[in-house]
Amino acid sequence: MLTPPITSRDHVTGNQQGSTEIVEYGDFQCPYCGEAFGVVRDMLQALSNIKFVFRHFPLAESHEYAMDAALAAEAAARQQQFWQMHDALYLHQQELSDALFPELAKQLQLNLEQFKEDMQDNLLVSKVEADFESGIRSGVNGTPTFFINGKRFNGDYRNLLSAVRH
Repeated sequence: MLTPPITSRDHVTGNQQGSTEIVEYGDFQCPYCGEAFGVVRDMLQALSNIKFVFRHFPLAESHEYAMDAALAAEAAARQQQFWQMHDALYLHQQELSDALFPELAKQLQLNLEQFKEDMQDNLLVSKVEADFESGIRSGVNGTPTFFINGKRFNGDYRNLLSAVRH
């Protein structure tokens, strides 16, 4: 089961009042999460009843830029651009580097100085760590991991759309 349930601290897109809630625990550097990104995007376009939440689960021991990518998304969130940065990070997944994060912030027309300061903010580190810890409590041990209406989806992420439809 998903622990904790969706709250106001989560990043939500899609239909805010959607009857189907999907939570992804993801890592911006995980190649499977990169593939799932396209599946989720297609699902959100195909179905109008989806409330989609992304929670960070950076596998920092195996993905050098996973934590910094999560911090970049959170720094962008402070300027109301979480989902734009989320998408940009996945679209540029093969190029993740310290130099890429401010470049993406510039492309999104973020306040660059604020973005750089926020990337260093321990409150954002705590937010990412809280997402990770909630994943551990929910039984997440790899990425991507999805929950549909609070229950773990154990199928292949490529079958997510058909699972939601049934």
